[in-house]
Amino acid sequence: MGQNTIDKIVEKIRVYNSLNEENRAELLKLLEALKTEINEFSEKQEEHAESLKGFISASAHEATRQQKNPTLLKLAVEGLSASVEGFEVSHPKLVENVNNIASMLSNMGI
Repeated sequence: MGQNTIDKIVEKIRVYNSLNEENRAELLKLLEALKTEINEFSEKQEEHAESLKGFISASAHEATRQQKNPTLLKLAVEGLSASVEGFEVSHPKLVENVNNIASMLSNMGI
């Protein structure tokens, strides 16, 4: 499911018109790195990985909606960040990638 979920998010980002090319490229790069990290993580902690994928999907969905709801986006991004708490030591790259995506979405105002 990990690859399918992230692949769907990548497709949404590719067709989302409100992103400039620089932001789109950076976000796609972060998602590809995240896909690798999640696949490694999934092998060890499947249930937590599924939760993380859900928050990634929710964040991307809220960020790419035509009619944005800032409250829902904020909750999705906060959930995404919270889902990786405690993994800084065991999965530092995963945490770094998730935090970079959350920060980028927040900084872009989407």
